[in-house]
Amino acid sequence: MPHLKHDAHFAKAAGSVSAAVSLSRITGLVREMMMARLFGAGAAYDAFLLGFRIPNLTRDLFAEGALSSAFVPTFSQYLARKDKAGAAELSNVVATAILLITGALCIAGMIFSPLIVRALAPGFTQTPGKFELAVLLTRIMFPFLTLVALAAQAMGALNALGRFGMPALASTCFNVGSVAIGLGAGFTVGRAFGNGLIVCMAFGVVGGGAAQLLWQLPALRREGFGFRPRICLRHPGLRQIGLLMVPAVIGNAALQINILVNTNLASGITDAAGHVIDGPVSWLGYAFRFLQLPIGLFGVAIASATLPAVSHAAAVGRMDDFRGALVRSLDLILLLSIPSSVGLAVMGEDMIAAVYQWGRFSAYDTHQTYVALCGYSVGLAGYAATKVLAPAFYALNHARLPMLVSLASIAVNLGAALALTRWAGMGHAGLALSTSIVALTGAVALLALLSGKVGGLGGGRLLRNGGKIVAAACIMGLVCRASSLSVHALAGTGKAAQLADVAISIPLGALVFFGAAHLFGVASLKMLSRRGFPDFKVS
Repeated sequence: MPHLKHDAHFAKAAGSVSAAVSLSRITGLVREMMMARLFGAGAAYDAFLLGFRIPNLTRDLFAEGALSSAFVPTFSQYLARKDKAGAAELSNVVATAILLITGALCIAGMIFSPLIVRALAPGFTQTPGKFELAVLLTRIMFPFLTLVALAAQAMGALNALGRFGMPALASTCFNVGSVAIGLGAGFTVGRAFGNGLIVCMAFGVVGGGAAQLLWQLPALRREGFGFRPRICLRHPGLRQIGLLMVPAVIGNAALQINILVNTNLASGITDAAGHVIDGPVSWLGYAFRFLQLPIGLFGVAIASATLPAVSHAAAVGRMDDFRGALVRSLDLILLLSIPSSVGLAVMGEDMIAAVYQWGRFSAYDTHQTYVALCGYSVGLAGYAATKVLAPAFYALNHARLPMLVSLASIAVNLGAALALTRWAGMGHAGLALSTSIVALTGAVALLALLSGKVGGLGGGRLLRNGGKIVAAACIMGLVCRASSLSVHALAGTGKAAQLADVAISIPLGALVFFGAAHLFGVASLKMLSRRGFPDFKVS
């Protein structure tokens, strides 16, 4: 009975986040649809993506990734000791440190934007005006770093307090706010300038970041965690977070090096005549945004529910609960990510066309984005599993191991990217596939290391379960392909046929997959069926 109770509690928490993230990802796709319609996949959107990516790289390096992994276990330890006043003080000390550190990084980033853009995308200088626009957009969007770092800390605190749905909805506030502010400014004051609309969309990103933070503050105050500036560099909790963050920052630096390498290679992809192509950076960006839907629906949702659970279990020494939470998480990730990978590979082109192929986004852009999506979809299980496995090391105070895995990924990514793009001639598709190779090898390495640390995570069970899921997903893929061909044979190749294919083949594929998984006896289906309707607070 305790096991069933833990399953229900965990699935309910994951369901809360999944429901909220579903809305976030849908609004994110709507945002991307508008960007695709307005800007297509040309020079202006390449510049915007790079300008947005630079503060994102810094955020992932110093803030959201490393901070969340270090803050949640430490904050959970204070809560586990029933020291709410101490947890509130820790929260204030950390928030003040974030303001000071990320503020300094923003100022430095805005000053050195030309050097950063040139390092990340040297190919932009070959298109007149593209480099200068990327520098301008980078400077505008750099303050997003501070806002999203504070939002990440607020999300971590709320998750540790058992609040999952409310912080997960914060990304929806970003999507809606960034579009509303950007378009509102773009179609009023922005009309007076040559690149006014894309510049206003950059200001919209900053406004959306502010909305993402402000959305969470009332929930924190209701839990008794209002913000009061507090500088205390000697605070033991802050020092513990700092020590945990050092290997996390180094590990994230390896990830950012991989992104830098791939962006650099993408910006210099040439056609048969040797001319640099406008579009690869955008195609990869659109494809990865598409991949964010399944990653968010179950990867982020499951990870958000798992980290507070494993942190609390580690803090009170309940290793059976620690292992149980991780195994349940990995079971669900396999159940949901493998069929999603197959579905994206089979149905991706019509899905992309239905979402993006409007206005200036052409059928050629759709196909090139689909090619990138196929490469990214290979690693979906790896992306999702890493979001669960890496933070678990921080709960055990073993942050060095994921750091070493990340450092090793530099060599894996560089070798795969060069081999697939230059020697195999796969272009931007090779960069997407190299990212998947890194995700899968990293997840396997983390699983093996963590299993050794905690006395096993049911590797044999995961393999057996995964094999059944792969078989069910292959059946689903064949059915989806047959359905897709039938729809296009009857309705043609236009927009109506694309929308009909998505509306018919995807639900049919889902029914076939879950039916086949049930026949094959996939164990994790039982836990999924206990989720019920999600509650937006899990105590």
